[in-house]
Amino acid sequence: MNNNNKVLVDLIIPEIEETYSIFLPINKKIGTIILLLNKAIRQLSHHSDLFTKNNNCLFNQETGKYYNPDIILKNSDIRNGTKLILL
Repeated sequence: MNNNNKVLVDLIIPEIEETYSIFLPINKKIGTIILLLNKAIRQLSHHSDLFTKNNNCLFNQETGKYYNPDIILKNSDIRNGTKLILL
């Protein structure tokens, strides 16, 4: 996968008070990305008891917009530099 197939975003996770800069694949559904993020955050944060649920949601920090899990990322307004909140 080259850089044209990814966007670099800031992912804010209030539950553990962490922010990560992370590349997201533009050709995946938001719901699939959330599942991948949950798995990565469990490993990165050493919080194995957190992020085991599959009902997390992504929001735009600046606008408060909710991202539908069925939308493919490239069809959303998520671009390089977007600040996302995972709840």
